[in-house]
Order: sequence, then C-alpha cells, then structure tokens
Amino acid sequence: MIFKSPYPDVEIPNVSLTEFLLERTAPFADKAALVDGPSGRTITYGQLGGAIRLVAASLSQRGFAKGDVFAIYSPNIPEYAIAFHGVSLAGGIVTTANPLYTADELAHQLNDSNAKYLLTIPMFLDKAQEAAAKSGVEEIFVFGEAEGATPFASLLRSDGKMAPVTFNPAEDLVVLPYSSGTTGLPKGVMLTHRNIVANIVQVEGMTDFDLVTEEDVVIGVLPFFHIYGMVVIMNMTLARGATVVTIPRFDPAQFLEVMQKYKVTRANLVPPILVFLAKHPVVGQFDLSALKTLNSGAAPLGTEVAEEVAARIGCAVYQGYGMTETSPVTHICPVKTPMKYASVGPAVPNMEIMVADTATGEALRVNERGEICMRGPNIMKGYLNNPEATAATIDSEGWLHSGDVGYIDEDGDFFIVDRVKELIKYKGFQVAPAELEALLLGHPAIADVAVIPSPDDEAGEVPKAFIVAKQEIDAEEIQEWVAAQVSPHKKIRRVEFVTEIPKSISGKILRRVLVEQERAKLG
Repeated sequence: MIFKSPYPDVEIPNVSLTEFLLERTAPFADKAALVDGPSGRTITYGQLGGAIRLVAASLSQRGFAKGDVFAIYSPNIPEYAIAFHGVSLAGGIVTTANPLYTADELAHQLNDSNAKYLLTIPMFLDKAQEAAAKSGVEEIFVFGEAEGATPFASLLRSDGKMAPVTFNPAEDLVVLPYSSGTTGLPKGVMLTHRNIVANIVQVEGMTDFDLVTEEDVVIGVLPFFHIYGMVVIMNMTLARGATVVTIPRFDPAQFLEVMQKYKVTRANLVPPILVFLAKHPVVGQFDLSALKTLNSGAAPLGTEVAEEVAARIGCAVYQGYGMTETSPVTHICPVKTPMKYASVGPAVPNMEIMVADTATGEALRVNERGEICMRGPNIMKGYLNNPEATAATIDSEGWLHSGDVGYIDEDGDFFIVDRVKELIKYKGFQVAPAELEALLLGHPAIADVAVIPSPDDEAGEVPKAFIVAKQEIDAEEIQEWVAAQVSPHKKIRRVEFVTEIPKSISGKILRRVLVEQERAKLG
C-alpha cells in the first residue's frame, strides 16, 4: 500500500531559490544572517542580499551564463552563502565539492559537472590548481587572497547591473551535489530550484513542529557542501530569518565554545557528534543551556544515545531522514511526549512513501520491513550524464528507491533499519548493522563502534564489531552482553578493537572501508 504524509499538502511557489530567499528575508535587513564562529565576523541580511546581487552581476558581466557551472571547494564560512546564491541569481549551477577531496577526486567532479569556475580558500589552492589543470576550469577564485587566484572580493566590486534572468524553476538546475546514491561512484545529483524551494516549504508545512524560527541561532558545523548542511542548515535557516553561526570543521573545544558564546538554540548534527555530546567529559565544562532542540540526521541514531544527550543537556532530541536525491528532507520526527527516539517520524507534506519487499518489489503493509521508496516534488531530476543510474534509482512510476530498509508503525511513524546493500546475511537471516551499533553504543565501556559482515565459510557472513573502547573490556564480555539482548542470528561473532571508526565528513560510517580491509585480511 502507499502511505501519504499526514500533513496537508502545501503550495510550492513557482520562483527561483534565491528570489524566494531574498523576498523572504527582506524584513530582516539589520539582523545577523551569518556569523563566523571563530572570529565573530558578521554578515547581516541586508549585506547578504546586496552582496548576492553584486556577485551575480559580476559573474554575468564576465560571461558566466545561465546553466554554467561554478564549483565551490571550501569549508564553512559566511561567504559561502554569498557565493552560492550569487551563482544561483545569475542563473548558474553550483556544484559543491568535499573539502577533503584529493586533487584527482576534485578533478573528476570538475570534469563531470563541466565546471567553468572554481572557488576555494588559500589553504586548498595547491590542490585546486592541480585539479583545475586537469579540467576545463577557466578561472580560480579564492576567499581572501592568494597568488595565482582571483580574490572573491573582486566580485563584490561591480555596478550591480545585469540582464534579467528568466527561470523555469521546475526544469532549471540550481545545485549539483555529488552522491554515491544507493551504490557506486559519486554522481552529480541534479536538483532544480523547485526541488529546494519545495523542500523548504514542505518542512514548514509540518503543522505540529518548527525546525527553525526567526528567533533561533543555529550552529553551522555540518559542511555546506553536503546536502544536509547546504539545505537544512544554510538555506532553511536563512529562509526563516534566523542566524547561522559557522565553524569550518568539527573541533570539539571550538564547537563547544561557539555553542556557549553565541547561545545556540538549535543544532542539526550527525550521530558521531551526539555520541561525543553524550559521553565526553569535556562537555560538562560548557554551558549549553540555550539549546532547545537537537536534530540528528545522515545516519541512524540509537535510542540510548538520544536519551543520554537529552538528559545531559536538557534539550529535545529527534531524528530526520532524507537523501541528497530528495533535496533532502522526507521525514522528521516531531518533538512530542512520549518521544520515539528511534523513529524518523512521518513523511513531510506532499510526499508519498511505499515500503517495497526487497526481493519482489511488492508494496508492504504496516510493520513490514522493506525498501523505502518515495515520490514528491523534492525528488531529483536525475543523475547528471548517467541515465542508467537514474533509471536504476527512479522507476517508471516515479518512485525513488532509497536503498534503505525500514518500516512504518501503526501510528504512521517510520523507522530506518539499515541499508539494503549493508545487511548481513547470517545463514540466510538478515542482520542490520545499525541495529547492533545502536545497541553497542549503550554499553558504558564503548565510545564508538561499527558493525560489518565478515565472511564465514559456514554461515556465509557473521556480524563483526570494530570497537573503540573508553575503558578496559574484553571481546568475550562484549559478545555475552550483546547475546543476552538479541536473537541468536544477531550475535556478535567477532570483535576487533580499533582507535577510531572511519567516517565520511557528513558523519556516516564508512563500512565499505572496513569491509574491504576485512576481506583483504581473510584473503
């Protein structure tokens, strides 16, 4: 059966993303829009709007035309939003690159997206130049100043004159983030102006919940190159007239200092940071009492960690769900009593969800587990230059197949269990790594954990836990502790102690890295 959002549909404005943003924020001219956390440098909404228009005009005067691609290869700073929306207003497409990319990885994205310009910071200039030399990039811009690059500030020195750009919001792309999708190498996700505008108003259409209000101060620690930071933190926050305080990367002491100094009221984070907030002793040295809500996304969050954070900080903790391909938010769990910490909540307005049997594709019912499939106005246009991958992800009926396994309960709340491709097959039984990880994080001696399928001659695969211990404990004790709480097929059969768990910059466990290491080790 098909499950619809419990919220009434919302009307989606037929405007470009930046027009939507500038119209919304006009009343907040003197208010702080973006603050650089470490330095305190502040950009007001009035300054933001003026700078966006100047950058758009400068780019237009340089011959940057509608549909041209502008790459941003930078950590979070306030000027990121100026560059992003300056390109958008000029009719261009922003492709956002991971600041941790090597020159070759960056060159791949520049070539695949056909980027005309590249913007970076002085620290990354060498890699940017190496990548640009292997691509068709015509000019490199830099925040600040560095030899061999054009200062981004030069784009702010213009007369502001440009020919009007005509947008078709439902067809014109605004951003090309790169995602592996359900599998494979990173692909350009084609998101239109309508996709992003739709997702903002969809989230606003949740009648019993506010993700952000104009009174809020929001921490911008998750990277803006990633869809979560780009839309949920940067664009949704600015569209509501709130203040974003940026941090270039997650540094525990700096993160806590900025949270305390600016009295951050709302935080959109990933599970590894919640584990830090729940368990690290240094957290107790800072005043985080201004924090009202904490949203976790990008990876599953265990109930125990959520409860620990909520109790320790005294704020509401909830989960959301989405994908780069869905612009990104499809589900949010409203703050309520009692709280379902493990749930990602109902679908946002204008969304349809189907839970499909992973073997047959048949639509399942309440409390039956299958692949989450979605339809709505926030679904991507497709993968750039990759019709095969697009067809494999979006079927002929318009359903986007997420690659995630989940179910809906009798209250209409969804739960994400795991990835289709990451399920462990133990003697034919399916075991969800995220379920075991959430359980293990509740053990007082465990600081972090990842669970993967380890090849086994008899069982096919067995669950293996990679554990970062915070106090002395042996493998046998952990295995017995888990065995007492799970079905026999879910028992941890192997344990390896490590100093850290490999993760992406967005906080997702890189299980494939551990899987590859395990296979190499076992031959």
